[in-house]
Amino acid sequence: MGLQQTLRALADPIRREILNMLKKGRLSAGEIGERFPVTAPSISRHLSVLKEADLIRDTREGKFIFYEINTSVLEETMLWIADLKGGANDAEK
Repeated sequence: MGLQQTLRALADPIRREILNMLKKGRLSAGEIGERFPVTAPSISRHLSVLKEADLIRDTREGKFIFYEINTSVLEETMLWIADLKGGANDAEK
C-alpha cells in the first residue's frame, strides 16, 4: 500500500485509538465498537480504512471477524519519517 493511504488512515483519532487497542492483541469488531461513542457502521468504515491501508488484518471465525495490527506497514512508515527527519550525519553535509 502507498504511504499516502497509510497517512490518511492514521490521520483520524478513532483509527489511531483502534490501533492502540489492537497492539494489546486481537479484538472482534464488536469489542472494538463498544469502546467508542459512534455507530457500528462508523466503526466498520474505520476498520475498512485501516484494512485498505494494510494497517490491520482480519480473520473470520464463525460469525465473528477478529482484527489484529499489521506492524510491518507501521515500521515502513516510521523508517520513512526517520529518513525524512534525517540524522546528525545529514546535518553535517
